Amino acid sequence: MSRTAKRNAGRKPGEGIVGASQLVSDGVPRPRLHTVHDWTDGEWAFESEVLDYLTQPIVSPDRADIDHDPGLPDEWWADLRQALALLAEAEGVKATVRDGWIERAFPQFLGIPAPAKVERVTGHGDLHWGNLTAAPLCLLDWERWGRVPFGYDPGLLHANSLLVPDVAARIRKEFAPTLDTPAGRIGELAALAEMLQAVARGWYPDLAPRLVARAEALTGVRPPVPVHSEVSA
Repeated sequence: MSRTAKRNAGRKPGEGIVGASQLVSDGVPRPRLHTVHDWTDGEWAFESEVLDYLTQPIVSPDRADIDHDPGLPDEWWADLRQALALLAEAEGVKATVRDGWIERAFPQFLGIPAPAKVERVTGHGDLHWGNLTAAPLCLLDWERWGRVPFGYDPGLLHANSLLVPDVAARIRKEFAPTLDTPAGRIGELAALAEMLQAVARGWYPDLAPRLVARAEALTGVRPPVPVHSEVSA
């Protein structure tokens, strides 16, 4: 359920889980939407959705990254590849990870100029281990889905796996056709810039050195982001 000022009430067409239920293939595993309940109370407007109750566990229920191998079967990885491929065919409405942010974030958090062009594809927009269930696979939290940089989704999942090299290597293998392309590299760098922005705000202290090292490996430039500082893109 969400709350907003009454003057800002109203769902934006094609966004969130409601938009996903209308525009995304049923082949992309996600909680099924049953109904919505929207109402106002004084100055406030409330929105809620009734979704499937899932019984399978979330891979990482308490954090976005992982610090151990969850031991997911080959079928799970195949299902994830298929889910992202089907999602890419959907008509995304909003731009997630906006071009204006990329223009500021690449020099500020990666130490390199922003790319002249960002290839986009429809994606989940928040693909980390707290938004994925173990088998059977289900993708949770559809608030950010839309047009993301190509490679951003697997790049973000990879960034959240860097404490477990075997899992990170598995992601690079599974999504090599995406990540091992110039456009996919830009998408991964966008994910790393977003994670490094979070580091600069005090998040991911254990993951921070791995994020810095991965960014430097991709660009040849040491990211200038100081740890534990308040920096806004």
